[in-house]
Parts: sequence; C-alpha cells; structure tokens
Amino acid sequence: MNIAFIAHDRKKEEMVNFVIAYENVFEDHKLYSTGTTGTRIMEQTKLSIHRFASGPLGGDQQIGALVADNEMDLIIFLRDPLMAQPHEPDINALLRLCDVQGIPLATNVATAEILVKALDRGDFAWRELVHKYKPGVDS
Repeated sequence: MNIAFIAHDRKKEEMVNFVIAYENVFEDHKLYSTGTTGTRIMEQTKLSIHRFASGPLGGDQQIGALVADNEMDLIIFLRDPLMAQPHEPDINALLRLCDVQGIPLATNVATAEILVKALDRGDFAWRELVHKYKPGVDS
C-alpha cells in the first residue's frame, strides 16, 4: 500500500509518536510524506520515506497529484484545526480529491488508529483491486 503522512507544525510530534507506535505495520508499505514530517519520522524510526516539499511549498499538492491518479491508498493528515494555515486552499483540494477517489483519510489520531488497525488486519485488500484493474493496466 502507498501511505502518506502529513502533519501541521503543532501536530508533528504527535505524528512521530503515532508512527513509532505502529512502525511494525508501516514497514511493509511504501511511505510518502511532506518534507519536515518525513524527516522527523525517519529520525525517530527505521522507516524509509519518500519526502516531497513541505506543505506550504507544494508538498500537499504533490501528494494530491498521486491521489488524483488514484496512486495513494491511505493518508494520515494530522491537521491543526485551531491554527490558520497559509496553504488552506491546497489542504482543501487534497481533502476533496480523497473524497473524489475514495481514498481513506484520517485527520486525527483516533481515526488514524482505526485505519491502521484495519490495514494490519488486511482490510485494505480492496485497494489492490483498484490498482489491478486500473485503465491501461494489463490484468
């Protein structure tokens, strides 16, 4: 599965702690993140993460491009609802794209934990079918 991690500044420590708690689940998947979030996770874990630009510099849009192509399977985006973000239009576009493509998206740790436990149980097998039967892919 392709999994992305995004966290606003005041949520980065929470994201790192969450990923540490579920490192054994994430280690068998292809991981992506916005810049600083990915760096902080890699400093505290043994995970390898493809990092894009930071969110305000287009990282949200880079992940959004994968979502638009239905190449992302799960996004954990720990948002800070109490702080205005300068790139709010990019954030809203990413959330909308997840809804359009049916990509599971967690915006808080409680939802993230439910999704990661489902991932660990194998409940995301339906995403493999999405990839297998994509237009232009020989089945």
